[in-house]
Amino acid sequence: MKKLLFVAVLGLGLSFAACGGANSDASASADSLANATTESIDSTANAAVDSVNATADSAKADVNAAADSVKAAADAATK
Repeated sequence: MKKLLFVAVLGLGLSFAACGGANSDASASADSLANATTESIDSTANAAVDSVNATADSAKADVNAAADSVKAAADAATK
């Protein structure tokens, strides 16, 4: 059993030595994928925020116009 353990440890050590401990190509491609995904999410989120802000501004203008017409009607009724 000791021989089998030594062979396993030796094989494990050789496999780590052969890989060099890291694969720089994989990490570079993973980083570029993450950056592309982040940029896509950022642009989508910014577009959604702009759309919500435009809708809110439009609704505010409509509410203000309605309030002004109600005030004008109330003023006309009290005179």
